[in-house]
Amino acid sequence: MKATPSLRLCLAASLVAAACVHAQDADGCKDSPLISRFPGSVIQSCDQKDDDSFKFQMGENKPDKEIEGKVFKVTYSFPKTASKAQVVRNITTALHSAGYTFIYDSGSYGDFTVHMGKTWIWVSISGGGNYDIVTVEETALTQDVVATAAVLQSGLQSTGHTVVNGIHFDTGKADVKPDSASALEEIVKLLQQDPGLKIYVVGHTDNVGSLASNLELSNRRAAAVVTILESQYHILPARLASFGNGPYAPIQSNESEEGRAVNRRVELVKQ
Repeated sequence: MKATPSLRLCLAASLVAAACVHAQDADGCKDSPLISRFPGSVIQSCDQKDDDSFKFQMGENKPDKEIEGKVFKVTYSFPKTASKAQVVRNITTALHSAGYTFIYDSGSYGDFTVHMGKTWIWVSISGGGNYDIVTVEETALTQDVVATAAVLQSGLQSTGHTVVNGIHFDTGKADVKPDSASALEEIVKLLQQDPGLKIYVVGHTDNVGSLASNLELSNRRAAAVVTILESQYHILPARLASFGNGPYAPIQSNESEEGRAVNRRVELVKQ
């Protein structure tokens, strides 16, 4: 059977399930769901976050690559009876056998970056008897912090426009997701605090896909926000207008997913 990123790797053919359970492990820690420990190793520490990022080494004279998503970190101490070379050989053989691509391979030094699809793994093996494994299931980070009405007002006063963080859409769709309510409520507060204020709601996209489709999508997204403000929050239509700017006004480079995520946004522009 062909290995997949979800398959938990075994570092030795004779390894049995019982060998993966150690009473000396740090409290609350467990093995990575993607790769088992070297036999006889003990977990010293661990950390897991569903929404984080990690910088992976990509090779000599190449910049690190920051991957966002579900991050799992675990540090082991391997048995004194095992050599560093033995641990390196076991781990690299397991990763090669599972079909992972080696992006960075330091050889006997013991540092490796591998990936398969949306799964990334960093391994760092020291000569002092410890090794680290970091796995990242790649996703785009969510925007949980929304700008307050005061921040929106400050942006409008200083530059005439302001980004509204926290308005979410599914990929390629214009339906405003329910978790956008907090951001929408801050727009409503802004308009309530300044009864004479009129705004354009402007949709922006990244540059993935055709220009025509991005312009159409940004138009529909901006219009959807206006519709909700009018129908659910009873903002007068005369105070709102929608516009789709597509990919025409990026605020970061579209060469990276991080930049594209920032460029997919909703802005308010003072009329």
